[in-house]
Amino acid sequence: MSDVIYVVGHKKPDTDSVCSAIAFAYLLNEWKKGGCKIMKVDKEAVPIIQGEPNAETKFVLEKFGVKVPEVMTDGDGKTVALVDHSDKVQSLDNIDKAEIVAVVDHHKIGDVTTPNPILFVNFPVGCGATVLKFLFDTTGVAIPKDIAGLLLAAILSDTVVFKSATTTPMDKEVAEELAKIAGIDDIANFGVEVKSKLSDVSGMTAKEIIMRDFKDYNMSGKKVGVGQIELVDLKMIENRLEEIYNELNNIKQEGAYHTIVLMLTDIMKEGTDLMVITDEPKIVEITFGKKLEGKSVWLPGVMSRKKQVVPPLEKTFASL
Repeated sequence: MSDVIYVVGHKKPDTDSVCSAIAFAYLLNEWKKGGCKIMKVDKEAVPIIQGEPNAETKFVLEKFGVKVPEVMTDGDGKTVALVDHSDKVQSLDNIDKAEIVAVVDHHKIGDVTTPNPILFVNFPVGCGATVLKFLFDTTGVAIPKDIAGLLLAAILSDTVVFKSATTTPMDKEVAEELAKIAGIDDIANFGVEVKSKLSDVSGMTAKEIIMRDFKDYNMSGKKVGVGQIELVDLKMIENRLEEIYNELNNIKQEGAYHTIVLMLTDIMKEGTDLMVITDEPKIVEITFGKKLEGKSVWLPGVMSRKKQVVPPLEKTFASL
């Protein structure tokens, strides 16, 4: 296996997966210097990403003076630590041929397996960065200002400035502690600034908009894709809805999906216009209690793919 530990988040990297990879690599290197009671670290840790970071993530990295990690997509022969995921489909290609030494996550436990015991830390919180803050505190490693800024931005991004249903008191407490270290006085304003960068879709093709935060799922043997784009105001995209819908149709056909869902989430209105293309339209009413109205259905209060869309969809598919 490789002589370094590659720390990597999921495919189609978002702010949490990138910033958590950078922060965990830093933490592993600190553990290597001073020893760690949790796990033995005898290799240098290097953060990597599986694709180009989005506009929000680029803004965050630039703001705190941290360079963009290099792109790596194949795990064959590598030693890796996973952050923000534990599903093979979201991980490196040939992940089965890699040596996995750690997983730090906040999603459901996926299908990645290891032949030996590893560090596996998974909390039901709103962001992987919150879990990493716990590891810093538990092992007594001080968090530098730039790393604190990255972790804070990740929490604000994943929890949609604490409006997502995934938000926990721990996320809020950790964010306040990180803000003090990072020198951020107004957390809410900083959060809106971060999220506004992701709302800018000008210059992007319909496919780029859809695929920017898009994940594949196997739901009871059926291929389902769920994407999400968070907007300060849905009006920013209203003149492109037909174009986006047509591209969704293309992606569904080309990828042989049973169902494709795109969450158009309005941060300020705190709801989601759910665009759906499916072989069985009844799943929308079964899952969300509302019939599909044309191309989409408005779901007030729905902000989280992880908690409010994917689990109920999986339950519906299991019952079909």
